[in-house]
Amino acid sequence: MAHNIEIRNGQASMFYVDEPPWHGLGKRLESPATAEEAIRAANLDWKVMKVHLYAKQGKTRLCVEGKYGIVRKDLWGKNECTVLGVVGKQYTPLQNTNAFKFFDPIVGEGAAIYHTAGVLGKGERIWILAKLPEDIRVVGDDIVNKFLLLSNSHDGTSAVQVKFTPIRVVCQNTLTMALRQGSTIRAFHLRNMPARLRQAENLLGIVRTRFDNIEKTFKAMITMKIDKDRLSDYLRSVFPDPLDPENEKAAETAQRNRLLAEYFFDQGAGNRAAGIAGTLWAAYNGVTEMIDHRKRRQTGERRLNSIWFGDSCSIKVRAFNMANEKIGAWRN
Repeated sequence: MAHNIEIRNGQASMFYVDEPPWHGLGKRLESPATAEEAIRAANLDWKVMKVHLYAKQGKTRLCVEGKYGIVRKDLWGKNECTVLGVVGKQYTPLQNTNAFKFFDPIVGEGAAIYHTAGVLGKGERIWILAKLPEDIRVVGDDIVNKFLLLSNSHDGTSAVQVKFTPIRVVCQNTLTMALRQGSTIRAFHLRNMPARLRQAENLLGIVRTRFDNIEKTFKAMITMKIDKDRLSDYLRSVFPDPLDPENEKAAETAQRNRLLAEYFFDQGAGNRAAGIAGTLWAAYNGVTEMIDHRKRRQTGERRLNSIWFGDSCSIKVRAFNMANEKIGAWRN
């Protein structure tokens, strides 16, 4: 199963709006109005529970003090039930229904629509994308859609996160994830979780402002013409040489990444259009397309995890931040 999307009772644990995803699985909806509808459509209407962990040796069975396992309630007692994660005493599970309701206020006001949702692994992480209206028009027909990504882990590895996720239409590349200065809204799995989520709802008022700032940066990139020296300077900041000069493998990887990004700067989707060619915007998108192109060889789950939460995300964040720095430096 190359896509690694969970199949339960013959159905994929995923829904989508508009065009089918790369694996062609999931239930197509016109536009779910509530988190409850989205959860049912994505086969995510199950709960998790925290259970004591025991150590067993022969006939001896001892409780492991302070350690608990997170399991899916719908699979409890069945052979396919696995421990999603090991957590401590203070960890409070957040059910899918409650996590997704985080988006209901802006969806209910028509400020967003539930677009896609699914599960990674056996339920270790669930996610949902909400699409916001009023796309970013960088220049001409170069459009960037505005999305919010909510993820919640059941393995104890991360907090609930809401990330800003612009997607460039011409190449379907995810441009950036969590930006600096608080652009990821987090709520941790502690006993005050409901209160923290209510506070987080108030923070959704900053979404429009944050995307306005992102749009300003994108449009500043389009006005910044760069020559070969500036392109090299930018790509070296995104893919720096290793600190250890004797690490030849890391140095070769950095150089290869810079060469590939330089190729997509010139040949990437939409990058040769009038007003885009030869700009910092083209260089930035050369990096993002190179990263997504490289990850296309990976299986569905691994690729998605890397793009949203792993090394691909980190590189794209660095590419955005470095572009922002270069704008200030080159204008002075």
